[in-house]
Amino acid sequence: MYLSTLSPPLRWAVLGIVVALLLLVPRWLLIRRYSVRIFTPENAPGKTTAIVFGAGLRRDGTPTTVLADRVTTAAYLHRAGKVKRILMSGSISGDLYNEPAAMRSLALDLGVPDKDILIDTGGIRSLHTCQRAHQVFGIEHALLISQRFHLPRALIICDAIGISADGVASDLRPYRSRVLWELREIPATLRALWDACIFKNQSISTIAQEPEDRKG
Repeated sequence: MYLSTLSPPLRWAVLGIVVALLLLVPRWLLIRRYSVRIFTPENAPGKTTAIVFGAGLRRDGTPTTVLADRVTTAAYLHRAGKVKRILMSGSISGDLYNEPAAMRSLALDLGVPDKDILIDTGGIRSLHTCQRAHQVFGIEHALLISQRFHLPRALIICDAIGISADGVASDLRPYRSRVLWELREIPATLRALWDACIFKNQSISTIAQEPEDRKG
């Protein structure tokens, strides 16, 4: 073997490069594939529904900056007439952590009518959000609202599930934690590719229970 002829430091360097390529190339290919389907809010096409992905809450129960920008972008699209309704999808943990409720509260403050807000409390992962949007809420066409680093992964999941989707980047400011989010996307992309392959070959059963509140 070629590696056996190398000194231990060089051998580890080569193995490190190979592992890095295996981790990074899928991410790069996904970004390249879906870049043409990711729009700014101003240039986004019109669809019936916007899907907003959860992104954590602060200790006081309000949306993080990343999540607030997603909700703000969805509210802008609603005001611009590009979507008619908004699905707020996130998770709940105890009495003080309720992503969909926090997202809904912010959307109401931004002028979105309560009747146009859908609530999904089963959005534990991007996979669950997309799957439940299709299977529980019957969504077939949607704009996915998230930061640019997350959208390629969300788009490939929706493609596999059967939702005709485009992404709208909600990068409204620089994020201090962006490097961490970007690093998180490397293993998350591999998992999304695996999930997409499973969906294309056999349907995964509905994961979470019916949402507690379908409408606002």
